[in-house]
Amino acid sequence: MYAALAGNMAIALTKSAAAAWTGSAAMLSEAIHSTVDSGNQGLLLLGLSRAARPADARHPFGHGMEYYFWAFVVALMIFMLGGAVSIYQGVAKVMAPEPLSRVWVNFVVLGAAVVFEGGSLIMAWREFHRAHHDVAFWNAIRGSKDPGIFAVLLEDAAALAGLFIALLGLALALWFDAPVFDGIASIGVGCLLIGAAAMLGNETRSLLVGESASAAVIAGARETIAKDPRVARVVELLTMHLGPAEILLAMTLDFRDGLPREDVQAAVDDLTEQLRREHPEITRIFLRPSPPTAPAGN
Repeated sequence: MYAALAGNMAIALTKSAAAAWTGSAAMLSEAIHSTVDSGNQGLLLLGLSRAARPADARHPFGHGMEYYFWAFVVALMIFMLGGAVSIYQGVAKVMAPEPLSRVWVNFVVLGAAVVFEGGSLIMAWREFHRAHHDVAFWNAIRGSKDPGIFAVLLEDAAALAGLFIALLGLALALWFDAPVFDGIASIGVGCLLIGAAAMLGNETRSLLVGESASAAVIAGARETIAKDPRVARVVELLTMHLGPAEILLAMTLDFRDGLPREDVQAAVDDLTEQLRREHPEITRIFLRPSPPTAPAGN
C-alpha cells in the first residue's frame, strides 16, 4: 500500500499538470482517478492503524472491523469522486467538444503512467497470489478477508484499464480530428471505476456485516475437535471475522455419555488451548457443552 500511495501521488500530479496544459477530459478523468486512488491508500492505512488498537471496555472484541469500514469508504470514494466525476466530465466534453492541444503530452504522460501502474499491479498481484496461490482468482477475491490486498489489486487493474481507454480515446480524437472521442473515453473510465467500486463495496459490505471464516479454517477447527475421544459430535459451529486475521469461534459440543462434569470442563480447557495452538488466526474461542437431553416422557 505504501508503494501504491507513493506511485499514485506522483502520477496524479503529472496527470493534473498534463490535463491543465492540454485540456483533455480523458486526462482530467485519469488525474481525478489517481488522486482518488492516493486518498484511498491513505484511508486504508488509517484503517490498518485504527484496527490495530487493543480491545477496551467499549470494544471488547477489539477494533479489527474498523479496517472493513474504511475499505467500504474507499469503495464509496471510487464511486462518487472517481466514477461519477469522470462521467460528468465526459458528458460535458461530448456536449461541447473543444479542440485538443499538445496531444503528444497526453501520450507521454499516459505511457509513463502505464509503466508505473503496471509495476504497481505486478506487486499487488504477487502479494495477492502469495496469499491465495491455490485458489481461482474470482474465488480468491470473494473469499479474501483482507480488503487491503484486493482493494489495491482492483484499483491497480482498473487504473491500468482506464489508461488504455484514455489512450484509445485520445488516439481516435487525433486520428479523426474529433474531440468527442476524448469525452467518450472519460465516460468509459468513469463506468470502469463504478464497476470496480461496486465489486469492492459488495465484498467489504459482506465483511462488515459479519462474514464467516473460510471453509478451510472451519474444516481445520472441526478436525481438531474430532481428534479428541471425549467429544461425540459438534452440535453447532459459528465463526465470524473480527478483522483480516482475527476470527471469533463459538462451538457447542456433545461429549461422550457418562463423562464426569470435571472431565468435561477439562476437555473444554484442553480443546480451547489446542485450537489456539493449531489455529492462531482464531483469536476468540467459546466452547460450551451441549445441554443434556431430557428423558422421553418428561
